[in-house]
Amino acid sequence: MPLFKTIAVNSQTTVKIWKITESFEDLKRKVRLNPENEQRVSGMKSEIHQRGFLSVRCLLQSFDYSDADLYYDNFGKPHLKDGTYISVTHSFQFSAVILSNEPVGIDLEKQRPKIALIAHKFIDYEFDYLKENDSDYIKNLTVLWCIKEALYKLYATPGLSFKNHCLVIPFSYDEDDTTAWIDFENSKRKYRAHRLEFEGFTCAYALQHN
Repeated sequence: MPLFKTIAVNSQTTVKIWKITESFEDLKRKVRLNPENEQRVSGMKSEIHQRGFLSVRCLLQSFDYSDADLYYDNFGKPHLKDGTYISVTHSFQFSAVILSNEPVGIDLEKQRPKIALIAHKFIDYEFDYLKENDSDYIKNLTVLWCIKEALYKLYATPGLSFKNHCLVIPFSYDEDDTTAWIDFENSKRKYRAHRLEFEGFTCAYALQHN
């Protein structure tokens, strides 16, 4: 089982990351899907997406859940039937799941230069502290995207905008967490965002600030 990393965020919150080294057939043998998801994964045109989908189910099993325990609401947000909060993500050869007793969100992305082309679509305030000539500019953009995607998954409300409603305070050089805000429809909420990097990928997760 290529469980790449386990992070005990706190006593009620755990992140698990899977490195996808198996073939589609090998992953398929590891999990049992409900009929709807059998049809869903068979209809995916990309094997990368198929393997990502199945690896998330492998991670669920590592938490002692099955595919049958997971369902999605009309917004596309995943839920577990026992009420435990969950968020999932996958990108190329990695996938990740976070479970908690409080609302959480997670995102995982490969660090690629093309993110600079869309930075203006998801960043506003953060341009005040980003430096385009910084050697870590692409990494920093990817972190911001992942945090805002994690916030979006956590909040799961139609109309929420990365650029207009999600704000990320700068990271200090020696810390891997920061404060983030969602300011939406006369409600301002504070969150704690965490990041990690590995093998050219960035992962970020967000949870309510205590």
